[in-house]
Amino acid sequence: MNANARAYWRDNIKYVLILLSIWFIVSYGAGILFKEQLNAIKIGGFKLGFWFAQQGAMYVFVILIFVYVRLMNKLDKKYGYDE
Repeated sequence: MNANARAYWRDNIKYVLILLSIWFIVSYGAGILFKEQLNAIKIGGFKLGFWFAQQGAMYVFVILIFVYVRLMNKLDKKYGYDE
């Protein structure tokens, strides 16, 4: 594997780890660790901690998928792997 390919995969893994960390913080942190503090806020009649545990983490995951696609498109262009 050449240096260009190694740098590409290093950046790719960095992006994946960052995005998965964000998802973990949102799903575990907001849904479990900070649930009591977030439950003081209500959205649509539901406590915010409950909302994050049930739906918010899924929404964040879908948004992170789109962010990953955009980051990978930029990364592909940077290293010359775009079509």
